[in-house]
Amino acid sequence: MAASRALLNCRFKRPEFARKVACLGCLSRFFKTKSESLVYSEHGDPKNVLSVRKVEANNFGDRSVLLHMLAAPINPADINQIQGTYGIKPPLPAVGGNEGVGEVTEVGSEVKSLRSGDQVVLRADLSLGSWRRHLVVTEDQVLKIPAGLPVDAAATVSVNPCTAFRMLKDFEELEPGSDAVIQNGANSGVGQAVIQLAAAWGLNTVNIVRDRPDFEDLKSQLVGLGANYVVTEEELKSSEMKKTMKNMKPPKLALNCVGGKSSLVLFRYLGTKGTMVTYGGMSRQPVTVPTGSLIFSDVKVRGFWMSKWSKEHQKDVTRLAMLEEVCNMVREGKLKAPPCTKHSFENFKTAISDAMKSYSKTKQLLILNDD
Repeated sequence: MAASRALLNCRFKRPEFARKVACLGCLSRFFKTKSESLVYSEHGDPKNVLSVRKVEANNFGDRSVLLHMLAAPINPADINQIQGTYGIKPPLPAVGGNEGVGEVTEVGSEVKSLRSGDQVVLRADLSLGSWRRHLVVTEDQVLKIPAGLPVDAAATVSVNPCTAFRMLKDFEELEPGSDAVIQNGANSGVGQAVIQLAAAWGLNTVNIVRDRPDFEDLKSQLVGLGANYVVTEEELKSSEMKKTMKNMKPPKLALNCVGGKSSLVLFRYLGTKGTMVTYGGMSRQPVTVPTGSLIFSDVKVRGFWMSKWSKEHQKDVTRLAMLEEVCNMVREGKLKAPPCTKHSFENFKTAISDAMKSYSKTKQLLILNDD
């Protein structure tokens, strides 16, 4: 406020200018802010179509919130959106990224729930474009989170953990201490969140990953998060694992983010009247349901899209309670962010390239603040 007054006193003494600026402390109402952003004007390979541009922010008004973005992850959905294959396609040109954490630096006079210094996450279902340094939003477009979360956890808390949370809660009544969940893509961001939430809630997990040279290291990492079993698809077919599966209660819930042959493996072990939920399709192959699973096991086949769920619930009690519980689990050490590699804004091409690698060990995180 003092800086704003000083600026007016020394540079803008004309009465007509003073009349235009009703609030001395809100210069951003009069001046439009341009923010460095990662923009694409056509769909295609993100490495080729993304570029750094200065984008004019929305006008700041009484209901506005000015954010200084701190960090934003590069999720598979972000890549697909730029490629033009995702379910949401913002008008072009568009700023990339959907998820991220920012700090409130200014609020309009009619904003009630936020104040300067608060940390918020963007509502990822709105495709606001998180890969930028500054952003003007309204308070209904963001969700406040507790202060003090590690930046990697804060930037990634609203999509992957919440996707895992909803799938574990909404499709089957799972009994702690007895019920099990089986999933493929267990090393993904959602998969790691499933492992940790299930462990915290007393559920067993069977976790399938693709065969890879560093499998033992990955297995150790996932077991450290709370996984009961970590196997490749080939190992799942072994006599030893078949015996293990026969001796445990058949999973009530199967979570599929791969499709194709990998989803067939899930049906083989899913219990009678169980549910398989598909939330991704990394193989780009269709999900084929075995006839026997439908007729003899009476399984249910469902789909889940976090963006759609978020749009339907926006800022209702269910969503706010979920986010609060997830953030509390992070603060208590029960839920860790996936391992992240941090990239400066200027190094975005490396970040994008690493995010598109088949066997990336970490999530790529863009650090957007200047500090």
